[in-house]
Amino acid sequence: MTKEGDHWSTVLMNILFVVIAIVAVVLLFTGGFVASIHWLLWVGVVLLVLAIIAFLIRALSGRSRV
Repeated sequence: MTKEGDHWSTVLMNILFVVIAIVAVVLLFTGGFVASIHWLLWVGVVLLVLAIIAFLIRALSGRSRV
């Protein structure tokens, strides 16, 4: 991936983080505290699985980050 591609993926992840945070706050304020905690737990699990997959792909491909 090019440097520009790395920049855009970082920007995209930041935007996704902001959207998830906004949705979580909206759920919290609508009275769904337990539901929003449960939802955030599943979001965290999904993000953890994606991070592990990305790490494994990078480690197994042998590509070094410079």
